[in-house]
Amino acid sequence: MVPPVLYWKNNRLYILDQRVLPGAVMFLECTTAEDVAVAIESLAVRGAPAIGIAAAFGVAMASRDGRKAAFDASKRLVRTRPTAVNLFWALRRMEERMTSLPDDGLFENLIAEAGLILADDLECNRAMGCAGAELLPPACTVITHCNAGALATGGHGTALGVIRSARETGKDVKVFSCETRPVLQGARLTVWELLEDGFDVTLICDNMAGSLMKKGGIDAVIVGADRIAANGDTANKIGTYPLAVLARHHGIPFYVAAPLSTIDPGLSSGRDIPIEERKAEEVKRLPGGGMLPDDYTVWNPAFDVTDGDLISAIITEKGVLRPPYGPAISALFPKED
Repeated sequence: MVPPVLYWKNNRLYILDQRVLPGAVMFLECTTAEDVAVAIESLAVRGAPAIGIAAAFGVAMASRDGRKAAFDASKRLVRTRPTAVNLFWALRRMEERMTSLPDDGLFENLIAEAGLILADDLECNRAMGCAGAELLPPACTVITHCNAGALATGGHGTALGVIRSARETGKDVKVFSCETRPVLQGARLTVWELLEDGFDVTLICDNMAGSLMKKGGIDAVIVGADRIAANGDTANKIGTYPLAVLARHHGIPFYVAAPLSTIDPGLSSGRDIPIEERKAEEVKRLPGGGMLPDDYTVWNPAFDVTDGDLISAIITEKGVLRPPYGPAISALFPKED
Protein backbone atom coordinates (compact mmCIF):
# COMPACT_ATOMS: atom_id res chain seq x y z
CA MET A 1 0.00 0.00 0.00
CA VAL A 2 1.22 3.49 -0.87
CA PRO A 3 2.04 5.54 2.25
CA PRO A 4 0.58 9.04 2.72
CA VAL A 5 2.52 11.78 0.97
CA LEU A 6 2.41 13.82 4.20
CA TYR A 7 0.73 13.86 7.60
CA TRP A 8 0.53 16.07 10.69
CA LYS A 9 1.44 14.60 14.07
CA ASN A 10 2.76 16.01 17.36
CA ASN A 11 2.92 19.54 15.93
CA ARG A 12 5.17 18.41 13.11
CA LEU A 13 4.64 17.86 9.41
CA TYR A 14 6.01 14.57 8.13
CA ILE A 15 6.72 14.52 4.39
CA LEU A 16 7.43 11.35 2.45
CA ASP A 17 10.88 11.90 0.94
CA GLN A 18 10.30 11.05 -2.72
CA ARG A 19 13.95 11.60 -3.58
CA VAL A 20 14.86 8.22 -2.11
CA LEU A 21 12.00 6.18 -3.59
CA PRO A 22 11.77 3.38 -4.56
CA GLY A 23 14.87 2.34 -2.63
CA ALA A 24 13.59 3.42 0.76
CA VAL A 25 10.47 4.78 2.44
CA MET A 26 11.57 7.67 4.64
CA PHE A 27 9.79 10.70 6.08
CA LEU A 28 11.24 14.17 6.59
CA GLU A 29 10.32 15.83 9.88
CA CYS A 30 9.43 19.47 9.23
CA THR A 31 9.08 21.90 12.12
CA THR A 32 9.37 25.21 10.24
CA ALA A 33 8.13 26.79 7.03
CA GLU A 34 11.73 26.84 5.80
CA ASP A 35 11.89 23.05 6.20
CA VAL A 36 8.83 22.80 3.98
CA ALA A 37 10.22 25.26 1.42
CA VAL A 38 13.44 23.25 1.09
CA ALA A 39 11.44 20.01 0.76
CA ILE A 40 9.47 21.55 -2.13
CA GLU A 41 12.49 23.02 -3.89
CA SER A 42 14.50 19.79 -3.61
CA LEU A 43 11.58 17.67 -4.91
CA ALA A 44 11.25 15.73 -1.66
CA VAL A 45 7.58 16.61 -2.13
CA ARG A 46 6.31 17.26 -5.65
CA GLY A 47 3.14 17.18 -7.68
CA ALA A 48 1.02 20.33 -7.88
CA PRO A 49 -1.68 19.41 -5.30
CA ALA A 50 0.83 17.98 -2.80
CA ILE A 51 3.01 21.10 -3.09
CA GLY A 52 0.02 23.28 -2.24
CA ILE A 53 -0.95 21.13 0.74
CA ALA A 54 2.60 21.11 2.12
CA ALA A 55 2.87 24.89 1.71
CA ALA A 56 -0.40 25.36 3.61
CA PHE A 57 1.01 23.45 6.57
CA GLY A 58 4.20 25.51 6.30
CA VAL A 59 2.25 28.75 6.73
CA ALA A 60 0.31 27.26 9.63
CA MET A 61 3.51 26.22 11.41
CA ALA A 62 4.95 29.72 11.03
CA SER A 63 1.86 31.21 12.68
CA ARG A 64 3.10 29.95 16.04
CA ASP A 65 5.34 33.02 15.92
CA GLY A 66 2.48 35.32 15.00
CA ARG A 67 0.56 36.62 12.02
CA LYS A 68 3.50 38.50 10.49
CA ALA A 69 5.66 35.37 10.61
CA ALA A 70 2.92 33.46 8.81
CA PHE A 71 2.64 36.06 6.04
CA ASP A 72 6.44 36.10 5.71
CA ALA A 73 6.40 32.31 5.41
CA SER A 74 3.83 32.58 2.63
CA LYS A 75 6.13 34.99 0.75
CA ARG A 76 8.99 32.48 1.09
CA LEU A 77 6.90 29.51 0.02
CA VAL A 78 5.45 31.26 -3.04
CA ARG A 79 8.98 31.44 -4.50
CA THR A 80 9.66 27.69 -4.30
CA ARG A 81 8.15 26.55 -7.64
CA PRO A 82 6.85 28.96 -10.30
CA THR A 83 4.67 26.73 -12.49
CA ALA A 84 2.30 24.75 -10.24
CA VAL A 85 -0.67 27.06 -9.68
CA ASN A 86 -2.00 24.93 -6.79
CA LEU A 87 0.83 26.36 -4.69
CA PHE A 88 -0.45 29.92 -5.18
CA TRP A 89 -4.07 28.82 -4.74
CA ALA A 90 -3.33 27.14 -1.38
CA LEU A 91 -1.25 30.06 -0.09
CA ARG A 92 -3.95 32.53 -1.11
CA ARG A 93 -6.55 30.45 0.73
CA MET A 94 -4.37 30.42 3.87
CA GLU A 95 -3.79 34.18 3.69
CA GLU A 96 -7.50 34.86 3.29
CA ARG A 97 -8.22 32.65 6.28
CA MET A 98 -5.59 34.47 8.34
CA THR A 99 -7.21 37.85 7.78
CA SER A 100 -10.47 36.64 9.33
CA LEU A 101 -8.95 35.03 12.43
CA PRO A 102 -8.18 36.60 15.81
CA ASP A 103 -4.69 36.26 17.27
CA ASP A 104 -6.01 33.89 19.91
CA GLY A 105 -6.06 30.40 18.40
CA LEU A 106 -4.42 31.49 15.14
CA PHE A 107 -2.09 28.48 14.97
CA GLU A 108 -4.78 25.91 15.78
CA ASN A 109 -7.21 27.36 13.25
CA LEU A 110 -4.63 27.50 10.47
CA ILE A 111 -3.57 23.91 11.10
CA ALA A 112 -7.23 22.98 10.81
CA GLU A 113 -7.46 24.93 7.53
CA ALA A 114 -4.42 23.12 6.12
CA GLY A 115 -6.04 19.84 7.16
CA LEU A 116 -9.18 20.84 5.27
CA ILE A 117 -7.12 21.53 2.13
CA LEU A 118 -5.69 18.02 2.44
CA ALA A 119 -9.11 16.42 3.00
CA ASP A 120 -10.70 18.45 0.19
CA ASP A 121 -8.00 17.32 -2.24
CA LEU A 122 -8.60 13.66 -1.45
CA GLU A 123 -12.34 14.13 -1.90
CA CYS A 124 -11.96 15.90 -5.23
CA ASN A 125 -9.54 13.24 -6.46
CA ARG A 126 -12.17 10.62 -5.72
CA ALA A 127 -14.79 12.60 -7.64
CA MET A 128 -12.36 13.15 -10.51
CA GLY A 129 -11.56 9.45 -10.60
CA CYS A 130 -15.23 8.51 -10.88
CA ALA A 131 -15.79 10.99 -13.71
CA GLY A 132 -12.71 9.88 -15.63
CA ALA A 133 -13.26 6.15 -15.17
CA GLU A 134 -16.30 6.37 -17.44
CA LEU A 135 -14.04 7.38 -20.35
CA LEU A 136 -12.14 4.07 -20.30
CA PRO A 137 -13.39 0.86 -21.93
CA PRO A 138 -13.91 -2.28 -19.79
CA ALA A 139 -10.49 -3.67 -20.76
CA CYS A 140 -7.89 -1.09 -21.68
CA THR A 141 -4.22 -0.16 -21.82
CA VAL A 142 -3.15 3.39 -21.05
CA ILE A 143 0.06 5.39 -21.11
CA THR A 144 0.87 7.87 -18.36
CA HIS A 145 3.74 10.30 -17.83
CA CYS A 146 5.51 11.61 -14.73
CA ASN A 147 3.63 10.86 -11.49
CA ALA A 148 0.07 12.05 -11.02
CA GLY A 149 -0.91 9.62 -8.31
CA ALA A 150 -1.28 9.41 -4.56
CA LEU A 151 2.33 10.58 -4.24
CA ALA A 152 1.52 13.85 -6.00
CA THR A 153 -1.71 14.65 -4.17
CA GLY A 154 -3.56 14.29 -0.91
CA GLY A 155 -4.32 10.70 -1.91
CA HIS A 156 -5.81 8.54 -4.72
CA GLY A 157 -4.31 10.77 -7.41
CA THR A 158 -5.41 12.66 -10.52
CA ALA A 159 -4.38 10.67 -13.62
CA LEU A 160 -3.67 7.57 -11.52
CA GLY A 161 -6.85 8.29 -9.57
CA VAL A 162 -8.79 7.77 -12.80
CA ILE A 163 -7.00 4.46 -13.27
CA ARG A 164 -7.67 3.42 -9.66
CA SER A 165 -11.34 4.34 -9.91
CA ALA A 166 -11.69 2.45 -13.19
CA ARG A 167 -10.36 -0.69 -11.53
CA GLU A 168 -12.72 -0.18 -8.58
CA THR A 169 -15.63 -0.35 -11.04
CA GLY A 170 -14.36 -3.71 -12.31
CA LYS A 171 -12.44 -2.54 -15.36
CA ASP A 172 -9.19 -4.25 -16.34
CA VAL A 173 -6.58 -1.52 -16.75
CA LYS A 174 -2.99 -2.09 -17.84
CA VAL A 175 -0.52 0.78 -17.66
CA PHE A 176 2.64 1.81 -19.49
CA SER A 177 4.58 4.44 -17.55
CA CYS A 178 7.09 6.69 -19.28
CA GLU A 179 10.33 6.99 -17.29
CA THR A 180 10.09 10.82 -17.36
CA ARG A 181 13.59 12.20 -17.91
CA PRO A 182 15.63 13.68 -16.37
CA VAL A 183 14.47 13.08 -12.76
CA LEU A 184 12.66 9.80 -13.56
CA GLN A 185 9.42 10.43 -11.66
CA GLY A 186 7.69 7.84 -13.81
CA ALA A 187 10.30 5.15 -13.21
CA ARG A 188 10.93 5.90 -9.54
CA LEU A 189 7.45 6.86 -8.40
CA THR A 190 4.63 5.87 -10.75
CA VAL A 191 5.79 2.31 -11.38
CA TRP A 192 6.51 1.81 -7.66
CA GLU A 193 3.14 3.28 -6.66
CA LEU A 194 1.18 1.12 -9.12
CA LEU A 195 3.09 -2.04 -8.19
CA GLU A 196 2.34 -1.35 -4.52
CA ASP A 197 -1.35 -1.34 -5.43
CA GLY A 198 -1.16 -4.48 -7.56
CA PHE A 199 -1.49 -3.00 -11.06
CA ASP A 200 -0.12 -4.51 -14.26
CA VAL A 201 2.40 -1.78 -15.11
CA THR A 202 5.32 -1.69 -17.56
CA LEU A 203 8.09 0.89 -17.63
CA ILE A 204 9.17 2.43 -20.95
CA CYS A 205 11.74 5.08 -21.86
CA ASP A 206 10.16 8.35 -22.96
CA ASN A 207 11.34 7.89 -26.55
CA MET A 208 9.59 4.50 -26.82
CA ALA A 209 6.03 5.87 -26.59
CA GLY A 210 5.66 6.50 -30.33
CA SER A 211 6.71 2.99 -31.29
CA LEU A 212 4.37 1.57 -28.65
CA MET A 213 1.44 3.55 -30.05
CA LYS A 214 2.29 2.46 -33.59
CA LYS A 215 2.11 -1.20 -32.54
CA GLY A 216 -1.51 -0.66 -31.54
CA GLY A 217 -3.42 -1.63 -28.43
CA ILE A 218 -3.14 1.69 -26.59
CA ASP A 219 -6.58 3.01 -25.63
CA ALA A 220 -5.72 6.31 -23.97
CA VAL A 221 -3.03 8.60 -22.64
CA ILE A 222 -3.83 10.04 -19.20
CA VAL A 223 -1.67 12.70 -17.53
CA GLY A 224 -1.95 15.23 -14.73
CA ALA A 225 -1.32 18.98 -14.90
CA ASP A 226 0.49 21.76 -13.07
CA ARG A 227 -1.41 24.67 -14.60
CA ILE A 228 -4.25 24.97 -17.11
CA ALA A 229 -4.91 28.26 -18.91
CA ALA A 230 -8.36 29.64 -19.71
CA ASN A 231 -8.27 28.15 -23.24
CA GLY A 232 -7.31 24.65 -22.06
CA ASP A 233 -3.58 24.90 -22.80
CA THR A 234 -1.95 22.72 -20.15
CA ALA A 235 1.47 22.78 -18.50
CA ASN A 236 2.67 19.41 -17.28
CA LYS A 237 5.98 17.64 -16.82
CA ILE A 238 8.36 17.99 -19.76
CA GLY A 239 7.63 15.31 -22.35
CA THR A 240 3.84 15.63 -22.13
CA TYR A 241 3.48 17.73 -25.28
CA PRO A 242 5.16 15.19 -27.61
CA LEU A 243 2.94 12.48 -26.12
CA ALA A 244 -0.11 14.54 -27.08
CA VAL A 245 1.21 15.02 -30.63
CA LEU A 246 1.88 11.30 -30.95
CA ALA A 247 -1.55 10.44 -29.57
CA ARG A 248 -3.24 12.73 -32.10
CA HIS A 249 -1.25 11.15 -34.97
CA HIS A 250 -2.26 7.66 -33.89
CA GLY A 251 -5.91 8.47 -33.14
CA ILE A 252 -5.60 7.86 -29.39
CA PRO A 253 -7.57 10.01 -26.91
CA PHE A 254 -5.39 12.23 -24.74
CA TYR A 255 -6.86 13.06 -21.32
CA VAL A 256 -5.75 15.52 -18.64
CA ALA A 257 -6.94 14.93 -15.06
CA ALA A 258 -6.65 17.89 -12.70
CA PRO A 259 -8.64 19.61 -9.94
CA LEU A 260 -10.21 23.00 -10.51
CA SER A 261 -7.46 24.51 -8.35
CA THR A 262 -5.05 23.72 -11.21
CA ILE A 263 -7.01 25.92 -13.63
CA ASP A 264 -5.75 29.50 -13.84
CA PRO A 265 -8.59 31.43 -15.54
CA GLY A 266 -6.53 34.61 -15.37
CA LEU A 267 -4.15 33.30 -18.05
CA SER A 268 -5.58 33.50 -21.54
CA SER A 269 -3.29 30.84 -23.02
CA GLY A 270 -0.34 28.59 -22.36
CA ARG A 271 2.02 31.25 -23.68
CA ASP A 272 1.55 33.06 -20.36
CA ILE A 273 2.41 30.09 -18.13
CA PRO A 274 5.81 30.55 -16.42
CA ILE A 275 8.01 27.52 -17.05
CA GLU A 276 10.51 26.56 -14.38
CA GLU A 277 14.05 25.80 -15.55
CA ARG A 278 16.07 23.55 -13.28
CA LYS A 279 19.77 22.94 -12.75
CA ALA A 280 21.87 21.40 -15.52
CA GLU A 281 23.14 18.71 -13.11
CA GLU A 282 19.81 16.87 -13.43
CA VAL A 283 20.56 16.25 -17.12
CA LYS A 284 24.33 15.78 -16.81
CA ARG A 285 24.04 12.91 -14.31
CA LEU A 286 25.04 9.64 -16.04
CA PRO A 287 23.12 6.38 -15.46
CA GLY A 288 26.20 4.47 -14.30
CA GLY A 289 27.41 7.23 -12.03
CA GLY A 290 29.49 10.32 -12.71
CA MET A 291 28.63 13.46 -14.62
CA LEU A 292 28.99 14.86 -18.13
CA PRO A 293 31.71 17.52 -18.56
CA ASP A 294 31.17 20.96 -17.07
CA ASP A 295 31.43 22.70 -20.44
CA TYR A 296 28.28 20.99 -21.79
CA THR A 297 25.52 23.55 -22.29
CA VAL A 298 22.18 22.25 -21.02
CA TRP A 299 18.58 23.44 -21.38
CA ASN A 300 16.44 21.86 -18.66
CA PRO A 301 12.82 23.09 -18.57
CA ALA A 302 10.78 21.21 -15.98
CA PHE A 303 7.51 21.53 -17.92
CA ASP A 304 6.11 21.93 -21.40
CA VAL A 305 2.74 23.21 -22.59
CA THR A 306 0.24 21.08 -24.50
CA ASP A 307 -2.15 23.02 -26.72
CA GLY A 308 -5.79 22.67 -25.71
CA ASP A 309 -6.75 21.47 -29.18
CA LEU A 310 -4.61 18.36 -28.64
CA ILE A 311 -6.51 17.42 -25.47
CA SER A 312 -9.55 15.17 -25.88
CA ALA A 313 -11.00 15.98 -22.45
CA ILE A 314 -10.06 17.60 -19.14
CA ILE A 315 -11.26 15.57 -16.17
CA THR A 316 -12.15 17.59 -13.05
CA GLU A 317 -14.01 16.97 -9.80
CA LYS A 318 -16.97 18.82 -11.38
CA GLY A 319 -17.07 16.50 -14.37
CA VAL A 320 -15.47 16.10 -17.78
CA LEU A 321 -14.78 19.21 -19.86
CA ARG A 322 -14.79 18.92 -23.64
CA PRO A 323 -13.36 21.28 -26.26
CA PRO A 324 -13.66 24.12 -26.91
CA TYR A 325 -12.39 24.69 -23.39
CA GLY A 326 -12.76 28.47 -23.26
CA PRO A 327 -16.55 28.46 -22.73
CA ALA A 328 -16.41 25.44 -20.40
CA ILE A 329 -13.77 27.04 -18.17
CA SER A 330 -15.51 30.43 -18.24
CA ALA A 331 -18.69 28.77 -16.97
CA LEU A 332 -16.78 27.34 -14.02
CA PHE A 333 -15.08 30.65 -13.21
CA PRO A 334 -17.60 33.40 -13.90
CA LYS A 335 -16.11 36.90 -13.75
CA GLU A 336 -17.28 39.15 -10.95
CA ASP A 337 -19.07 42.36 -11.93
